[in-house]
Order: sequence, then C-alpha cells, then structure tokens
Amino acid sequence: MVSSLRLPTLTSLFSPSFTRRFTVSLRRRLHLRPPLAAGFSAQSAASSPPETEDQFDSKKSSRVQDRGNTDRVITPRSQDFNAWYLDVIASAELADYGPVRGTMVIRPYGYAIWEAIQDYLNVKFKETGHSNMYFPQFIPYSFIEKEASHVEGFSPELALVTVGGGKELEEKLVVRPTSETIVNHMFTQWIHSYRDLPLMINQWANVTRWEMRTKPFVRTLEFLWQEGHTAHATPEEAEKEALQMIDVYTKFAYEQAAIPVIAGRKSKVETFAGANKTYTIEAMMGDRKALQAGTSHNLGQNFSRAFGTQFTDENGQRQHVWQTSWAVSTRFVGGIIMTHGDDTGLMLPPRIAPIQVVIVPIWKKVDEKTGVLDAASSVAETLKTAGLKVKLDDTDQRTPGWKFNFWEMKGVPLRIEIGPRDVSSGSVVISRRDIPGKQGKVFGISMEPSILEAYVKDRLDEIQSSLLQSAISFRDSNIVDVISYEELKEAISLGKWARGPWSASDADELRVKEETGATIRCFPFEQPQGTKTCLMTGNPAEEVAIFAKSY
Repeated sequence: MVSSLRLPTLTSLFSPSFTRRFTVSLRRRLHLRPPLAAGFSAQSAASSPPETEDQFDSKKSSRVQDRGNTDRVITPRSQDFNAWYLDVIASAELADYGPVRGTMVIRPYGYAIWEAIQDYLNVKFKETGHSNMYFPQFIPYSFIEKEASHVEGFSPELALVTVGGGKELEEKLVVRPTSETIVNHMFTQWIHSYRDLPLMINQWANVTRWEMRTKPFVRTLEFLWQEGHTAHATPEEAEKEALQMIDVYTKFAYEQAAIPVIAGRKSKVETFAGANKTYTIEAMMGDRKALQAGTSHNLGQNFSRAFGTQFTDENGQRQHVWQTSWAVSTRFVGGIIMTHGDDTGLMLPPRIAPIQVVIVPIWKKVDEKTGVLDAASSVAETLKTAGLKVKLDDTDQRTPGWKFNFWEMKGVPLRIEIGPRDVSSGSVVISRRDIPGKQGKVFGISMEPSILEAYVKDRLDEIQSSLLQSAISFRDSNIVDVISYEELKEAISLGKWARGPWSASDADELRVKEETGATIRCFPFEQPQGTKTCLMTGNPAEEVAIFAKSY
C-alpha cells in the first residue's frame, strides 16, 4: 500500500559562485523537478533590493502537481543545508514568495506555528502586567532623526513613502522598522506624573526593513513580530524589566520550541541602535550557525531625552523616564525548522505543532470502510476532548503510504493507524515522528479512552523532551572553549562556536569579524568561575564571550 510522494522543491544558491550548471546537475543527480517558485531574485523588481541570498533558476519555474505514485525529494541537509531549508518550507506548505522580491506569503500551516508562539507569549505578557495595543505603521521621518544613533543604525534599511493621494508629501514617512520613536511620541502625551508609571504595552505588528540579503522567515523585507515597550521611574526598574522579558523568551525557547538558547548580553558593537544594553537569546541551528532568536533592550533615557518624555516625581521634580523594548518575530519559525528538521522534512515540538496527532484509517475492501472510519472518528473525538490538536485524514484519494510520508514531512509528532484488525482488537498502532521506522512504532495500544489519552499525552511529552535533549547535545558538542585567537580562528574555521575570555576593544572585535566572519553572539549570563585572561590581548578578563557565524 505504501507509495511515495513528490512535493515541490526549491533550489537555492548561497552565492553567485553557484551557477545554473550546478543547479541543473543537482537536479539530475537527485531527479528534482523545477523549483516551486522563482524565488526572491526572480520576483518582481519593483521596489526590490539589488541582491538576495537565495537565488533561483526562474526560467523553468513551474508548480508540481501532487501525484501519489511519484517520489518526493527533499535535498539532504548534509548536502546543502540552504536548499534543504527551502525545500522543507515549500514541501510543508509553510510559506511562498510574494510578488515583491524579498517578501513572503505565510501559508496557513506556517501561520499556525506563529499563532502557537503568539498564544504562549500573549499569556506571559499579560501575566507580567503588559497590555496589547497598536501603533500606526507610518512614522514621520523627523521622528527617526531625533535619536542620532537610532537613525544611523536604521537608515540603510528604511522604506520611505513620499507620495500620498497622488501628491508629494510635505514630510516623507517611514514604514515602521521598529516603533521606539512613535511610542515615545505617544508616551510623552500620556505620561505626566509618577502615578502614570510604569507604563507597559505590547503590540503584535508587521515591520519593514529593506534587507539586502533575504531568507524566508529568517530575514525578509516585511515580517511579523511582537514588540514590547515600557517606561519606568527608575533605572533599576527598567533593568529588571529588560531581564525579566529575556527570561520569558528563554523559557519559551526551552519549554515550548525545544530550542536550547544561550541567554546573555550583547557586546557594545552588537547592541541595538539607541540602547544602553541589549540582551539576547542565541540558538544554534542545524548547520551550526547562530540565530538571534529574541532580544530585550534597556534603552536608558536615550529616547526619552530625544522626545522629552518626562514625568513629575514624588518630590515634584521633572525627570526623564527610563525605558525598555523587546521583541521576537516570525524568525522563530525559521529557527524551529532549522533546529529540529531532518532529511524527511519538518519535525515539530508537540507544544507548538499545529497538529499533534494525525489519524490515518486503512482499509482495502468496501465493507471494511465504515467500521474503520467509525473507529477513527471515535478515537479523534476522544483525543480532541482531551485537549489535543488532532487531524483525521479520511480522504480516499491518497494511499495510506502517501499519507504517512506527507504527514511525516509536515512534522506531525504522532501518527495513529487504524485498520480492520485494529478495529476487531479494539486497539491502534502509534508511530513517533522523532524515531523513524519500526523502532518508533508501537502496536496494540487500547482504544479505551482513558488508556489511549494517557498513552498519547505521555508520548507527546517524551517527544518534546527528546527534541530538547537532542538539540542540547548537538549544541554542546559544537561549542569549543578557546584561550587564544589562533584557537578561536581554528574553531570558527571548523564551523564551531568558540567560547573564550574577552576584554578586548571594539576594534579587536571588528577585526575578528573581518578575519573570521564570526561575531560576538553574547556574553552568557552563566559564566565560569575563576580568573580569566583575554584570548586576544592577554589582559585580565571578567567574562567569556561566545563567537560564531550567524544568520
């Protein structure tokens, strides 16, 4: 009964040195069809950046029709990680390319993962005293100019509106790259007294940054995110808030996304434009590159001084507020793909999976169909009542084997199979996505609701834990402790992360980036004890830093 499925494939090139000849030869070796979409470089050139990271053969672009009797091909991760990543996004129907180069359309399955992120974080934001609201996406350019380091940091990425209603605008508008400026403009009108503080808000919104090199979910011209903004009466309160929110992100990464991030402080060079301090969570992807998965900024009084955001304190004195901002985005979806996926496709942690359990009924004879479907429907209802996200795939246009392959590629954590013999015995067969083949398949699990519910929930918890432990093992085996610059360069050349004592200058940090392509990802909160010597200068160092190449 098992037949395989060919799904659309995207082929990507990391650099111009990859040629059309390579693309054609790769397709011949892997029996690939033309790519699903033309990709960023083949899209409309209107309002587009001059180059992109992902470039595709567009002349032969076509959509592949699903056929139950053809082979599905996803480029192996070890062969070409970028091509694998794009193949998974296309095959799992997570996203497609928008008509403007560098944009993407998030499809329902991909958006459902983002909704799971939203659902968790929304609860945590409200538990920590924040309220949701919304600010306009058009910001007067003069607002951006008010904070010098902010405009310097964002100018290359700004999208500007100069015409509205067919007329030249008196002042050009910025399409929101982030909202610190417009937030401060409004905070200045709302905050007057210490009684108005703290003011803590969050918005779920889209932002636009005119990126030169784009990659679906990881870096696009427009993306979705949440951005929190708070104002406080003291610097201590602002610092506590910034640390609290990076802790919220860290717990989400570990407990929901099963991504073992390293939390820490950014270097001065890598600090957000306009912030005093930036805290970050850094994740190691399957290709060992670092992904900045979330940030929290202590803005000090930089924006409040630029915008005159003041309050009257308890002594009747006028003071500038102390502020924070913090955000995670749809980049997290890319992080989940690149952390857990394998050659088969997606592998989703149960707590953020749009579908936790898929049920595949199996029958050969017409007189078996009704009994099998009734049993499958009963099992589905039992699990849904237990609060699980369940999909009953009762379509008869595809074979069971096709369905097995399809839902494995979509990353569904558990599959339940029900055939005539299972109906007779009152049991089901359950397969785990994270353990391939027969090793991950268990026969004879009772359909009795209490037994089945407990078994399925236990297996989902096991999968969640297994994915996290696997990611931790991978991360830890790819971090090298170094004590000299030569050791750092060697570690980076091998694709590893380098961790070593650091107290050198900004110029030295930039030298490392120029010579190795690696940056300081963070100074981890968890620091080793004892005396340390800077790996670059030989001077005393108080902290170790982590260096890595990144997205």
